[in-house]
Amino acid sequence: MYLPIVRQPLNVPKVDKIVVNCGIGEAAQNSKGLDAAINDMALITGQRPVKTKARNAIAQFKIRENQTLGIAVTLRGNVMYAFLDRFINLGLPRTRDFQGVSPNSFDGHGNYSVGLKEQSVFPELSYDALGKPRGMDVCITTTAQTDKEAYKLLALMGMPFREGAGPVGVVKKKKLKSHHFNTKTKAKSRR
Repeated sequence: MYLPIVRQPLNVPKVDKIVVNCGIGEAAQNSKGLDAAINDMALITGQRPVKTKARNAIAQFKIRENQTLGIAVTLRGNVMYAFLDRFINLGLPRTRDFQGVSPNSFDGHGNYSVGLKEQSVFPELSYDALGKPRGMDVCITTTAQTDKEAYKLLALMGMPFREGAGPVGVVKKKKLKSHHFNTKTKAKSRR
């Protein structure tokens, strides 16, 4: 893999933080479900999560203001690198039908996001003790300026990307001309 020459050591991309988020849904209504989700996340990440709450009330989703919707953990330093190592080497390979993670999940600024359908892939949780399976989102924030730099950084750290694929550049949409919106020309062309 080709690496560009970096003139300053401080310009080398690195992992800044990892945010692990879990929506708990109806488990937030009872205290036992919420405590179980918090304990599971604390076992997985090594750090106690905080509750995420709704800012506004949304009647269509039956959400009240300040209602607990999920839990989140922001990892930095040694705890972050320990979690990243377990996530790459233990968590991802244990997922069902794992083919590698998508290299197209970069956000355009060098950050990578991946979602898991089950928390049971982590060895810290016993499979029998789990109740309802909960998914989680992992967002890896890097200091890389571009997606290619972040892709190289994570690939060198051992992130199992799918074979034969790399980060896709920006897809430009076709600019529509005025004749695309003119209904009279469409009616004439159909005849």
